[in-house]
Amino acid sequence: MIKSIKQFLGLEKQVKDYKQYQQEQYMKMVKSVQPKPPLIRNAVGAFLSGGLICLIAQLILNGFLALGLNLKDAGTATTVCMIGIGALLTGLGLYDNIAKFAGAGSMIPITGFANSIVAPALEAKTEGPIYGIAAKIFTIAGPVLTYGFIISILIGFIYYFLV
Repeated sequence: MIKSIKQFLGLEKQVKDYKQYQQEQYMKMVKSVQPKPPLIRNAVGAFLSGGLICLIAQLILNGFLALGLNLKDAGTATTVCMIGIGALLTGLGLYDNIAKFAGAGSMIPITGFANSIVAPALEAKTEGPIYGIAAKIFTIAGPVLTYGFIISILIGFIYYFLV
């Protein structure tokens, strides 16, 4: 009986070794057929598109400053406009096309945050206004907002007690 258990354990080791061999062979095959990402094109696209988004924001900021707003109010208005533009482009289905070219250049500015809030809500609109849109809109934004609230409270306490 002990001999049969040892034989079984030996067979089990052979099966494990074979599965590991199969997995290694599969990973080699995946690496051989996987296309190489165009790193230079991606970096240039992200740089140009991120820069273009920032240029648009700067033009909007300059417009608000020309209308007589102070820098703080103009900055707030610009932020609201950029979030609105990002949400509008997402709602129209254009932001995904921009993101295909821009990559991280479209995700890092505040327009990317607007896209991350609106996109889950649009995907869930078939589930209804409450269980779909209202519930899913905070799928990504919820943790970000929660983290922001907690950190702002902590900074407020630190500021209050140290200053």
